[in-house]
Amino acid sequence: MSRYTRTNKSNQGLHTRKSILLTIIMGALVLYSLLPLFWLFVNSTKTQAELLNSFGLWFSGPNALWDNIVATVTYNDGVFVRWFGNTLMYVVVGAGGATFLAALGGYGLAKFNFPGKKAVFAVVLGAVAIPGTALAVPTFLMFSQMGLTNTPWAVILPSLISPFGLYLIWTYALDAVPTEVLEAARMDGAGEFRTFFTISLKLLAPGLVTVLLFTLVATWNNYFLPLIMLSEPTWYPLTVGLKQWSNQAQTVGGDVIYNLVITGSMLTIIPIVVAFLFLQRYWQSGLAAGSVKA
Repeated sequence: MSRYTRTNKSNQGLHTRKSILLTIIMGALVLYSLLPLFWLFVNSTKTQAELLNSFGLWFSGPNALWDNIVATVTYNDGVFVRWFGNTLMYVVVGAGGATFLAALGGYGLAKFNFPGKKAVFAVVLGAVAIPGTALAVPTFLMFSQMGLTNTPWAVILPSLISPFGLYLIWTYALDAVPTEVLEAARMDGAGEFRTFFTISLKLLAPGLVTVLLFTLVATWNNYFLPLIMLSEPTWYPLTVGLKQWSNQAQTVGGDVIYNLVITGSMLTIIPIVVAFLFLQRYWQSGLAAGSVKA
């Protein structure tokens, strides 16, 4: 047996061992990620009594999933449905508006030169580094002076600003929208707005979907900002509303409805899962675009 053959077999054995180890690690990470979802589904099938007196990671008693769903959407005159509608409104207007504004700003910064562009770049990077919770209290004080607290605008307006989305579209548009295409459109007499809406938006589509997915998840899961901005339960999103249901067990005479809280949480994550599964192919292409040059 030659030295090359022995070396090749040794490398194949090492590669096989590494692959097995990597597979085990990835499998453990997948189980770790899916375990909370499995726990949520299993406990959504239990009654309040079974929920407190059974093992949390397996089924127990009769399947009460449908009964829990009906009780969740009808409890307290169907306020869960109202919270679901509020969340959809915040996501459609807030996340959709944030994506559109990020497209306008990122495209402009990528394809136009103007005085102070480097300063704008520094401001955007600084805004990306600031967590949203750090701005929640100053935003509340400003909106309180403007009379916007306890209104949907107190949640929608801050959601329209996405520094990370702006930065992502900026960097993506640099390569995704060729300058030659824009110059050809201008020579044909197309204005800047027509060029943007008929040409650039199509080329930016993968990046826009990526930003939309990030802003959608952030707006859907937003908790702290609505918590301090809203005092009227009719304007609550699902996150704040379900937390209110959970807190009822800690008040004197409050209803203990942990089964409805868990079922409501399961219903809450379904739209996010569906949106991710639908948009993931655009998300992957958006992240990969620009990494390979023709």
